Amino acid sequence: MDIETLVKLTSRAWSLKILALMHEGVPGRQAPLIAASGAGRTAFAHSLRHLEELGLLERNPGHGHPLRPEFRLTEKGQALAPIAHQIEAAVRDHAGAILLRKMWTVPLLAVTGRPKLFSQIKRDLVPITDRALSNSLRELHGHKWIERSVDAGLRPPRPYYRVINEGVQISHAIDLAG
Repeated sequence: MDIETLVKLTSRAWSLKILALMHEGVPGRQAPLIAASGAGRTAFAHSLRHLEELGLLERNPGHGHPLRPEFRLTEKGQALAPIAHQIEAAVRDHAGAILLRKMWTVPLLAVTGRPKLFSQIKRDLVPITDRALSNSLRELHGHKWIERSVDAGLRPPRPYYRVINEGVQISHAIDLAG
């Protein structure tokens, strides 16, 4: 999966969870998906619409009610759903699940498979701001999904970032797609 698609996909909190649940066989109707995910209705509806706009979900013709449609995965969605499932399966705790729903978490884990400088990460994730990158790296480091190491042999010393622990599993799930 290319990084641009990953950034677009994760820009809505529940997008990965919806794809993962549909991969697991949860019916493509709003009520069962909300019940299985624990999402709020408004945020969930925005994520459904977002997945539809990305071409990953479509309304199932002839099924559902106009106000309560049934969705199904498109061909593109069927290709990405197993990846979303692997990403979701790698998370073991509630705090990790919350962190996974943040916009830059998954793209950051995807690009830090090898040690990288802040500027290299920023270049790989072109639309990210310095503040968003700094905050995301701090959160991921605090949750022990990213390791920060400083190369003191350089002048000035430079910090490198790379995935560790559950972050490695998430990064590998994305690598398998690419």
